[in-house]
Amino acid sequence: MSKFAFGVFIGRFQPLHVGHEHVIARTLEQVDRLIVLVGSANVARDPRNPFTYAEREAMLRSAFRHEVAQGRLIIAPLDDHLYSDTAWVTQVQRIVRALVLEYGNGHGFQNHGINDFRVALTGYGKDASSFYLKLFPEWENLQVESAYGTFSSSDVRQRYFQRIPEVPSTILSAGVADFLREFALGEAFKGLLEEAEFLAAYPAQWGKGPFVTADAVVIQSGHILLVERGRAPGKGLLALPGGFVNPAERIRDAAIRELREETAISDGKGQIPPAMLASFIEDARTRVFDAPSRSLRGRIITHAFLFRLPERRKLFSVKGGDDAAHAQWYRFGDLSPDMLFEDHWAIIEAMADL
Repeated sequence: MSKFAFGVFIGRFQPLHVGHEHVIARTLEQVDRLIVLVGSANVARDPRNPFTYAEREAMLRSAFRHEVAQGRLIIAPLDDHLYSDTAWVTQVQRIVRALVLEYGNGHGFQNHGINDFRVALTGYGKDASSFYLKLFPEWENLQVESAYGTFSSSDVRQRYFQRIPEVPSTILSAGVADFLREFALGEAFKGLLEEAEFLAAYPAQWGKGPFVTADAVVIQSGHILLVERGRAPGKGLLALPGGFVNPAERIRDAAIRELREETAISDGKGQIPPAMLASFIEDARTRVFDAPSRSLRGRIITHAFLFRLPERRKLFSVKGGDDAAHAQWYRFGDLSPDMLFEDHWAIIEAMADL
């Protein structure tokens, strides 16, 4: 009889490798069912998170076909909440609760809810990425010593995103290796390689920071103003109008300047002057976003300014400029996190109270 009814293993699996598979296999020896939460499920592709949730789910299914078919391995997506550990923990708790009750007895009556089942968090324990093991004191700990401690997924990505991609088959299961070989022939790989090369050259040209930027969160009548990035990094993704602060410039002024340069925002009288745009800023809502991992270019700290424009049936006109391929108003309901560059979705969530 297994010691635990359920185990929980959280990872990004970018990509899945034999180290992950070792933890999953050893944990399955000690639990009836293992819930694998695939993190960063809601982000756009970039060199750190190159594969979608669906692609990583397929990797796990190919490596553990029998366990998935038996219902012993349960795979579910887990979104990023870069600026709220509470939101992230809450999501984990909700997902695990729902799956435990579903698989425990098919949503049947529970006297004590999830407490009727023994649940254990599993992970490497000594791995810095396993910080989450301390965030759920209500669940027990099940540490698995890694038998493959000399490499990580980042090592796989570093060897893979090259002009001649390397697929290290010795540390990847056959299904994952086959997927990577096929993926390297597609357009998504070309775009990621271009971005990886740009990011590799960035520190030599500009340094590692810290840098200061300003972003404009511009809202009008249930819409938000976004630009499409015209070049790497994030080419083709949507972003907030914004950019780097000039040496002799106030951060607030930089947000207004970038907004005008990238969108040419105008009303019936022409392009809106800086002073009028400044009057739309809700100063009490200005916020710093400084997650160390928010940008792959280096340490970039941004200041977001909320511009709340007057409600009207006809939105202010906009047109892409500077390094923006185009500028456009988007309904909030039409957006999803994987459409946005870097942490811009998290910024919008926080600033627009989504």
